[in-house]
Amino acid sequence: MAEHKGIVTFKGQPVTLVGDEVKVGDAAPDFTVFKGLNDAVRLSDVKGSVVVLSVAPSVDTRVCAAQLRAFNKEATALGPDVKVWFVTLDLPFALGRFIGAEGIQNVTTLSDYKDREFGEKYGVYMKELGLLARSTFVVDRKGKVVFREIVPEMTHEPDYDGAMKAVRAAL
Repeated sequence: MAEHKGIVTFKGQPVTLVGDEVKVGDAAPDFTVFKGLNDAVRLSDVKGSVVVLSVAPSVDTRVCAAQLRAFNKEATALGPDVKVWFVTLDLPFALGRFIGAEGIQNVTTLSDYKDREFGEKYGVYMKELGLLARSTFVVDRKGKVVFREIVPEMTHEPDYDGAMKAVRAAL
């Protein structure tokens, strides 16, 4: 498995990203993640939709929670042709607890806990921390990546405006 250094830091300390690097223009790799312990979801399940993949280390941190809330707010205006997925390595129980407490209705929370398939296929698995790197990918209706941001410092929020601009252009 490929390893990439010098791309991200966590609290100023460099971490290694493991997996394939996905770039703008690439076909978005299909993957399996989970809504529940055995409720598998694949990217190919929503083929023909514009998909925002909002990726975070853990919903139980201030910045990750803010990221989920921000994308939930943005998603209200996007319409049914746009799917917003929040992907972490948190267990589905933790994600369910958070969305219930916060009233998250417009984002589907998904866990990569079983095999880290998403993290490795998109090159955002942080080896030293065992978490996913904060990142955003936008996939157009044809399955092509049209926006990619891997946030350089994990304690910073993503570029919401850039992601939303890419979503609107993909519609």
